[in-house]
Amino acid sequence: MKNTLTRLRKFNKIICISLPVVLSILLVRMQSLAHRELSPPECRVKKWDIPVSLTAENQNVFTQKQKAVLIQRLPVTCCQGDTSCLDEVLYGEIPDKKALVSAIARSLQYLQTTNAVAAYQNYQVTEIKRDRVIKSLKRFRELLLKTNSATELHQAIEREFVLYQSVGKDTKGSVLFTAYYEPLYAASRVPTAEYRYPVYRLPPDLNSWSKPHPTRKELEGVDGLQGAKGKLRGLELFWFRDRLEPYLAQIEGSARLQLPDGTQTTIGYAGNNAYNYKSIGRELVNDGKLPLEGITMPIILNYFQKYPQELNIYIPRDRSFVFFQENHGEPAQGFINVPLTAERSIATDKSLMPPGALALIHTSIPFVNPTGKMEERIVSRYVLDQDTGGAIKGAGRVDYFLGTGKLAGDRAGVTVSNGQLFYLLLK
Repeated sequence: MKNTLTRLRKFNKIICISLPVVLSILLVRMQSLAHRELSPPECRVKKWDIPVSLTAENQNVFTQKQKAVLIQRLPVTCCQGDTSCLDEVLYGEIPDKKALVSAIARSLQYLQTTNAVAAYQNYQVTEIKRDRVIKSLKRFRELLLKTNSATELHQAIEREFVLYQSVGKDTKGSVLFTAYYEPLYAASRVPTAEYRYPVYRLPPDLNSWSKPHPTRKELEGVDGLQGAKGKLRGLELFWFRDRLEPYLAQIEGSARLQLPDGTQTTIGYAGNNAYNYKSIGRELVNDGKLPLEGITMPIILNYFQKYPQELNIYIPRDRSFVFFQENHGEPAQGFINVPLTAERSIATDKSLMPPGALALIHTSIPFVNPTGKMEERIVSRYVLDQDTGGAIKGAGRVDYFLGTGKLAGDRAGVTVSNGQLFYLLLK
């Protein structure tokens, strides 16, 4: 999860939930869209797009070689009763301030490093300086701690901050949101008849390997069991029971492991074989095994539960391969080498977006309601940009970190929606 490549994101998310849950989510989405049409025009999602006047002025924000990916604008003014405009959970029955304050502290820690100095020296948006990001984070933290409602915080931000909005995938601000999480798997430190499928340490001589590096198939074989016959011999770190689990750990870039003696540990990204990730979901679509429209990772997983023998066909098609290190229970870390915070950390393309900066996302996220059913809500969340991913490319992609374990995975697996991304900087 560190250095040049962090976790490899997926075509959609990978979890185990039933098709009825997926259908219920789609139904809720349809109901919410129908309700949205009844709201006043000024409160509809259109107001979150980059204003037409600014879009027309994009010629003024060109660099010599590339169009700017962030457009300065004023904060979005909330409509009366438009709760999606506010980060209400910060002031709910169980306030979420502590997690956000912790995430801010981790970004401030990163911003004091030499890596941050180097990143901002070369950052393409000249108005966004490291010192300005630091001051913005500190002032936002002050406002967060002293305000008593989401409305009060939003009004303070309108007075003191400007927003830099991502141009998105359409130059109008539309951003595709997915989510990721830290899975929890049963694993063993030693191979047994039950635990057969390994993940591997970073080869100490990786830099001396001939290029191009061996592919996944060349490293572990089509069945995932041939690593001991080649370059991976002796590098086994942990063993898993299921063929798919070590692969999913590579996609997420980290995992929490439940060991047979009842203890837990964690593994995190340590390196890769320098190939781009290829989605097995996309390959299933290309082969006509699944339709593109409506595909989710629960559907993909359901397919492989029915046809487990096909894992040996599709996993080897992904030539990328991730190596791990044991993190001894430490939480998952992002690209800027600080722990990620559930619901408060995002991953973006770090060649474009400011690392460690404070951001606001506005999108539709699935939640589990009190009856145990999944439902989608349009929300605003203040987050910290602390990670990246192999499949998170361009100004129109964000991956939202949802935490650890099955519930986080259930939600991550069906998080696919459009929204907007803003960075908050002091005026």
